[in-house]
Amino acid sequence: MFAPHTLKDRVAFITGGAGDIGFDIAQAYGRMGAKVVIASRNEERLKKAEAELQAQGIEATAFVTDVRNFDQVKRSIDDTVAKYGALDILVNNAAGNFHCPTAGLTPNGWKTVIDIDLNGTFYGCLAAYEHLKQSTHGGNIISIITMLGVMGWPGAAHAAAAKAGILSLSRTLAVEWGGDNIRVNTISPGPIGDTEGVKRMYLDTGRGELEQKKTALGRFGAKADIANAAVYLASDLAAYTTGDNLVVDGGRWLKYVAN
Repeated sequence: MFAPHTLKDRVAFITGGAGDIGFDIAQAYGRMGAKVVIASRNEERLKKAEAELQAQGIEATAFVTDVRNFDQVKRSIDDTVAKYGALDILVNNAAGNFHCPTAGLTPNGWKTVIDIDLNGTFYGCLAAYEHLKQSTHGGNIISIITMLGVMGWPGAAHAAAAKAGILSLSRTLAVEWGGDNIRVNTISPGPIGDTEGVKRMYLDTGRGELEQKKTALGRFGAKADIANAAVYLASDLAAYTTGDNLVVDGGRWLKYVAN
């Protein structure tokens, strides 16, 4: 659907880029001509993903990075610029979550998810800012959230609060950094059927049919749906789009209750 040169000469840094949605975004960016850097805590998984990207002819590099550590994030982003000469796109995709009723949620469990999701996103934005200002294509920040962060997420208050915080942060930065020619947007995926998360939370627990009924389209999405949205927001096709939350959830946020 997109021309092969849509992201030609762009450099993209993608956290949580070794698996599921992050990896599909990396593949899509690479196929559109971008150089991609993927970051993750899991070195084994990261190196495997790097090799898979390179085997597809994509110029890809991997940096072991814990997004909870600002110094590591800054070092990896600085190393990206040192290697490729620029940074044009930052995708904040790294996330943590687990199901837990709020009354049983420990302070450590709360802090862990906030550190990965919200603090990790802030650290990425802060570390990338000066480099994105220098982008000849215009800087781009895209963060992966969910409409459940806006609507409320019973059993995942920590992740809901973090994702809502990312939305607010992104819209604030869209205004503050718009004058620096940096666009800041978010993507809200719905239930994506070919991810480990949906398999674990819905399919393995027998809730797959119910969760599909909660969407207006009556089905799960695919990782490619989110990758395509990420290509659009990073491209010149979205040159006048900032502060937006692109909802790609099959209409779940409109319907939500199964019938």
